[in-house]
Amino acid sequence: MLQKQLNRLRRKARVRSQISGTAARPRLSIFKSNLHISAQLIDDATGKTLGSASDLKIAKKATKTELATQVWTEIAKIGKTLKIEEIVFDRGWFAYHGRVKALADAAREGGLKF
Repeated sequence: MLQKQLNRLRRKARVRSQISGTAARPRLSIFKSNLHISAQLIDDATGKTLGSASDLKIAKKATKTELATQVWTEIAKIGKTLKIEEIVFDRGWFAYHGRVKALADAAREGGLKF
């Protein structure tokens, strides 16, 4: 179990070392558990979260992948109010498939540029 946690932290550090968010181009950080998914828009220059969304706020019954796309629509609303058009995608230690890919694809369809 300890080796699995170390591998995850190494993956996260490797991804995080190459990206950083600014006020003009914030970082879209995602987190997923076995049941839920959440996303945050983060400005790393000031260390502040600009907005966040989670499927806990969505009361609809749907599959996990569909909930991920709905989380994106919530983040898109926040981004539009803040006039954000470009982001940096931070997948953390998660592989780019499944719900993570669904969220990213929905972001691209919504008009955000990575």
